Amino acid sequence: QVQLVESGGGLVQSGGSLRLSCAASGDTLLRYHMAWFRQAPGKEREFVSATSWSSSLTIYGDSVKGRFTISRDNAKNTVYLQMNSLKPEDTAVYYCAADRFYWGTNRNYDYWGQGRQVTVSS
Repeated sequence: QVQLVESGGGLVQSGGSLRLSCAASGDTLLRYHMAWFRQAPGKEREFVSATSWSSSLTIYGDSVKGRFTISRDNAKNTVYLQMNSLKPEDTAVYYCAADRFYWGTNRNYDYWGQGRQVTVSS
């Protein structure tokens, strides 16, 4: 069973950049498809990006396409979310997620991190 811990994020001005990391323990991330979701106050958890275990398949939500980049370093057991050109509407708690079999935009992932706050000021 894999455990996920997010780090990075924080407070940034509109137009700035941040990087989130998701470090795994308990198993190798090479077995898992990985994703990022986010949840703003009063809103449902929203899909951000996902990458297959081999990085051969990658997908982004429409609201972040062209600004965010997901990547993974299986040797470091870590997945990243590089966020550029940030907007106030990107403010949310960001979660990484993992699943051995499911890859997609739904919240069907079995394992979740605890979440990391990202705040973008205008």
